[in-house]
Amino acid sequence: MSASDQNALKRLAAIYAVQFIKPGMTVGLGTGSTAVHAVHEIARLHTAGQLPNIQAFATSSEIARIAASVGLPLINAEGPQTIDVTIDGADEVDPQLNLIKGGGGALLHEKIVAQATQREIIVVDASKMSSCLGTLHQLPVEVIPFGRGGQRTFLETLGGKPILRVGAGGIPFVTDEGNYIYDCAFGPIRDVEELAAELRSRSGIVENGLFLGMTHDLIIGTVNGIRHLQRNPITGGITEISVEV
Repeated sequence: MSASDQNALKRLAAIYAVQFIKPGMTVGLGTGSTAVHAVHEIARLHTAGQLPNIQAFATSSEIARIAASVGLPLINAEGPQTIDVTIDGADEVDPQLNLIKGGGGALLHEKIVAQATQREIIVVDASKMSSCLGTLHQLPVEVIPFGRGGQRTFLETLGGKPILRVGAGGIPFVTDEGNYIYDCAFGPIRDVEELAAELRSRSGIVENGLFLGMTHDLIIGTVNGIRHLQRNPITGGITEISVEV
């Protein structure tokens, strides 16, 4: 499937997800190409008067700039105590709706927003679905610049094969919080909970791209239309919701 076809499917899924935003809600805006589609659809409805009195909270400076440019009212960096709905993308999704995120470099902000969100809606195209996290995508790990060599060695001991993310001209990519990212090729991760705990225990590692048990709804754009999966927050069970076309 071409990149343009994948983008079209993500747009279809993002527009479907926006229906769960209601007037007066506080809305989290994810980072990345999928989130941009959602931002434009939310702004269109807001401008048309169909989503009055909403407030948006962006997960990155880039998505904040885009949201402001299309007229969405934004909450400042302190943020709200709770967020009604967040629409975000993912780099990889497993059958339990666990995620790898952070390809856009905003994993720390995205996880903070997800933790504050009552309904986290993840939007992807079908190519992001995986039987085991780490099969399709490297795991981003955000570290402070100080002592990052030690973090690289630690990640190597976990089997991660870390590579420092760089931008234009080979300069290290810097997150909105002034940190660096190691992209770690773990391969299929057999115990995501154990790995997440190992990463959380290490000083100097700010955050990792494993988003476990945080997804409420998964919206998948496929060549046959939209699939909507929903996770029970108590049992963890996954239900497929009928989608009207």
